[in-house]
Amino acid sequence: MTQTLFDKLWDQHLVVPETIDHPGVMYIDLHLVHEVTSPQAFAELERRALKVRCPARTLATADHSIPTMPGRPFRDQLAKKQVDRLVENCQRHGVRCYGVNDPNQGIVHVIGPELGRTQPGMTIVCGDSHTSTHGAFGALAFGIGTSEVTGVLATQCLLQRKPKTCAIYLEGELQAGVSAKDVALFVISQIGASGGTGHVLEYKGSAVRAMNMAERMTLCNMSIEAGARAGMIAADDTTIKYLKERVSTASASEWQKLETKWRAAKSDSDAIYDRTVHLDVTNLQPMITYGTSPDAAIAVTDPIPLDADPRALDYMGFTAGMILQGTPVDMVFLGSCTNSRIEDLRIAADALKGRKVNPKTKLLVVPGSGAVKRQAEDEGLVQIFKDAGADWREPGCSMCIAMNGDQLQPGQLAVSTSNRNFEGRQGPGGRTLLASPLTAMAAAINGVVSDCRTLMNQEVCS
Repeated sequence: MTQTLFDKLWDQHLVVPETIDHPGVMYIDLHLVHEVTSPQAFAELERRALKVRCPARTLATADHSIPTMPGRPFRDQLAKKQVDRLVENCQRHGVRCYGVNDPNQGIVHVIGPELGRTQPGMTIVCGDSHTSTHGAFGALAFGIGTSEVTGVLATQCLLQRKPKTCAIYLEGELQAGVSAKDVALFVISQIGASGGTGHVLEYKGSAVRAMNMAERMTLCNMSIEAGARAGMIAADDTTIKYLKERVSTASASEWQKLETKWRAAKSDSDAIYDRTVHLDVTNLQPMITYGTSPDAAIAVTDPIPLDADPRALDYMGFTAGMILQGTPVDMVFLGSCTNSRIEDLRIAADALKGRKVNPKTKLLVVPGSGAVKRQAEDEGLVQIFKDAGADWREPGCSMCIAMNGDQLQPGQLAVSTSNRNFEGRQGPGGRTLLASPLTAMAAAINGVVSDCRTLMNQEVCS
């Protein structure tokens, strides 16, 4: 019987099949841990005198609550306690932890792939909804709750009901100035914030195959914003090239075995999905959100729809029919597990080179990991950011979740490369417009919501 990529990974990792009365038991290849959802889980292990079942299959990092200011000063003592407790728990249980001063510390969904720990064919979980990022490698990756974190730490298994499958075909060649973030916002705007509920999305088509791994991670990262359980992209030459630079093996024959296994992480050509969506991205324009849900997204040149949610518009201070271009922007945030990789920083620095951030707008640039930070320094990107007037920070989730002072003040408007524009997400009363790194830089330079393609017409941004 032909199978989808998801079906294959589900069957390969199922320890005990599900029944009408009970979920199935799934084996987990990699468990990612951070400081926010793990304290209660480790405490429960201690209470029950349990150990971490597979420390080698567990990777921890401080990312959500960690400060990003130089010197790492904690403004939130609860956050400091969370980070300290993570390090203590990991030391006690023999789990590798990338703490505050570790050179490889970073956002969990950035360091997993760059360290070569994320690989095709794996099941990967984390107490964080954007674990779907790792699906870009042909892995089944999704977020879990705190009680489930406890269960995986103790058993390396997870109770799970099998979701349905949905293939999303993205065809066409992206125009200049249009990126994977624009594609993600477009997909969500088309199928809705609950369009993927109960499904695992598999992205397919020529537009997906043309994306590099950073772009694929951005696309899969946003799957959860469509309500999906996970997002996946089958492994191919692009995946193998990325991994070959990061995964060390003892011999050429061992590598060949890995590559053969990884290339098998794909759907059969005649696999049948529960649902199929076809979208042409040939004429897609740079996108931006206008409301308080990621599916409230439009081309940056379009007016806000007349049937837009009036409550969301009231919160945002917008009106139906309004065109966002020219709207003053208080803050621009480049970062988060969606857009903080070296590829994102290169795009941003290219746009900023020889330009200045508008004096009425603050630009906050937060690299996704220590490795990204060092590479940005080596390539001269950091100096471009600083010369332009940007605020360059240490790795962490930062303003995505409004931690340690990295947040909006009530009423302020931000163009953000993160993944959520919920009310208060980036600070109580703060208003967020989600966009690509290039669109974000256009806003930072002009001080207003802008079409990033105007920068390109000035022959400074490629």
